Amino acid sequence: MFAFARVGVTLAALALCALGGATSAGAVVVNAEGVSVGLQPRSTTLFTGEVHKVGPLNDTQPAQFANPAGNAVVPASKIYAVYWDPTDNYHGDWQGLIDGFLQSAGLESGSFANVLSVAAQYTDAANQHAYYHTTFMGAYTDTEPYPTPTCTDPQPLQGKSSPSGEPDVITCLTDQQVRGQLANFITRHTLKTGMETIFYVLTPPGVTVCLSEGGPAGHCSDYEWLSENSYENSFCSYHSYINPDAAPSGDASTVLYAMIPWTAGGYGDGHLGEGDHTPAFDCQDGGYDPSSHPIEKLEKKKEKTAKQEQEIEEKTLEEQQKIRAAEALEGPHEQEPNQPTQGVGPDGTPDSGLADLIINQIAEEQQNTITDPLLNGWQDPAGNEATDECRDFFASASPLGGSVAANENSGAGSLSNQTIGESHYYLNDAFNLSALKLPYPGVPCIPGIRLEPQFTAPTPTNAGEIVGFNGMESDITLNWAVEYSPSEVKPTYAYYTWNFGDGSPEVSGYAPGGPPVNPPTELCELPWRAPCAASVFHSYQYGGAYQVTLTVKDTGGNIASFVRPVTVVGPPSPGAPPTGAPGPGSPGTPAVVGSSPASSTPGAGGNPAVPGPIAAAAAVSSSLKRVARSGLVVHYSVNEQVAGRFEVLLPAAVAHSLKIGGPVATGLPEGSPKSLVIGQALLVTTKGGHSSVRIKFAKRVAKHLRHAHKVTLTLRLKVRNASKSPLFTTVMSTVVLHR
Repeated sequence: MFAFARVGVTLAALALCALGGATSAGAVVVNAEGVSVGLQPRSTTLFTGEVHKVGPLNDTQPAQFANPAGNAVVPASKIYAVYWDPTDNYHGDWQGLIDGFLQSAGLESGSFANVLSVAAQYTDAANQHAYYHTTFMGAYTDTEPYPTPTCTDPQPLQGKSSPSGEPDVITCLTDQQVRGQLANFITRHTLKTGMETIFYVLTPPGVTVCLSEGGPAGHCSDYEWLSENSYENSFCSYHSYINPDAAPSGDASTVLYAMIPWTAGGYGDGHLGEGDHTPAFDCQDGGYDPSSHPIEKLEKKKEKTAKQEQEIEEKTLEEQQKIRAAEALEGPHEQEPNQPTQGVGPDGTPDSGLADLIINQIAEEQQNTITDPLLNGWQDPAGNEATDECRDFFASASPLGGSVAANENSGAGSLSNQTIGESHYYLNDAFNLSALKLPYPGVPCIPGIRLEPQFTAPTPTNAGEIVGFNGMESDITLNWAVEYSPSEVKPTYAYYTWNFGDGSPEVSGYAPGGPPVNPPTELCELPWRAPCAASVFHSYQYGGAYQVTLTVKDTGGNIASFVRPVTVVGPPSPGAPPTGAPGPGSPGTPAVVGSSPASSTPGAGGNPAVPGPIAAAAAVSSSLKRVARSGLVVHYSVNEQVAGRFEVLLPAAVAHSLKIGGPVATGLPEGSPKSLVIGQALLVTTKGGHSSVRIKFAKRVAKHLRHAHKVTLTLRLKVRNASKSPLFTTVMSTVVLHR
């Protein structure tokens, strides 16, 4: 077991934390000591004992979170990680975890499942979105020597004494020195700059970064223990920019960067002296217990009576150390989902998980940088940036993983609220401004987004009847935003498009709100934006089985479709069976792609054309995990007794990358990609009607599907009727599944 040193000045620092149970602050744009940055400060409530309530940080400012002038955002970013470490103090296991996070975040660009997706709702004057679209350009360890210090570290490491007896302290860097080194690094390696590139500069333990001169009253990544002023001026990270051309929206010479100093403390780091085994929960979750109810309840040390303290003093030194170590596990502590599972890391100490605190800072600075790259973009009136509005919220789309309890080796819990790639992370939730503008779903602090179009089909119905389609059942996280024009900034909403599957014109418009008449030729009633199409009416002229498709584009530019079959009773169309399909395999829309035999063709044997069976099928599942576990749920409808087979097809190239095998699909429309059959189910009916079927996958297929982020499948249904000369109909539709 790793023995923690909680004596001397370390205990004094912890005593400060006990005053208020520090909360990690979000970012705020400041001009400190002549330097403008988007600062991620430590708590400002440490000494007041204040505890903010559930929800955004305050009641008014988040609602005013805005970008009135439409200043620049970053629609796509290429990310470099630069470890400035000529002393070889940035451990390889830390770098591996950080680089792995950046790589996985890049590979999962476009995912709805993590916090980085929430920023897409924020736009600029060109109506560019701060999309979750990142590319990890790699990492590099810069061994260029540190310059001569021009700042003062307010609390240098105590350090292990060197042979000369001096503490093993590294250096103090100013922001000006960081900028200079980064500019030289970019020039030496001929790296591309501009508004699409973000450089993360990381420094190891023992290197303090200050905005200027530092010292007890300065703004530094370290603070003087027992000094309220020094603590409140300290920070965990920051982002800024270099803009040599003073371009209002940045240009090819602009350098966007985030400074990520080592603010993860020293618990478990056997390379540090005992006095430097300090906590760092105030740069993560502030000691909050997310599993507690209410959520603002703090993990507090249990107060002891004078008698209990006296009993401890009478014990041996070894017994006292054990008691103090146990107490340390009860108090506020950080969460490290990537701490060593066997107790120690590759260097024999349990410090690997400290990188989780650095990863959380990177995730926050990424959101702040793409929404406020030039420090004049999306902020509230107090200068708070996106991550500030959801301070200390670590909610998860699924149950939190790990445990809040501190491990005796690392001194940290193992909670996680995000899964990105194959790894788990503990990342602060993102701020959803849409929730303050529309009441549903209405959750302001979220770990990711949802885009799930939904409506309940009015079936069966009769030809000529007017039936309603209510898209307001949909679960759309990003359903409000602003868009810019030369004359005004106005709200915009999610955009709905309805295809009724009968060849009639599509109906499109914004939600909420519905058109006063059908089709929506008149303006919507205020305050909704025209045209509206959240709910619509429609009437079918002929009987048959139709596919109704609702396609939604949210305010972050994401698109998803949902398909439901509708059965209409009445005389069939004199022409071909309506499908509503613009072409085989169109997203979300089924298509009849063939029928046989020749006797169904006009003129065959002198007989008139005989239509094949009318069939429709559409998957209702959207979750990869649920489908892998329980199967793909499909709604279908047929107009008569049929027998046939469902097939789930996956493009061969995708199947190969996921290591999924299966027979090659035959009989696909011309131009279709080679595909494999990865799932099947029989369909036999005794009459016409509609129902559902669940297509389950083999264990090996389900296992590999579960590891995918997003998969597009094709659902094929081939049926024949029960006549002596059976006729065949094949229906195909696209199924998009997300993790």
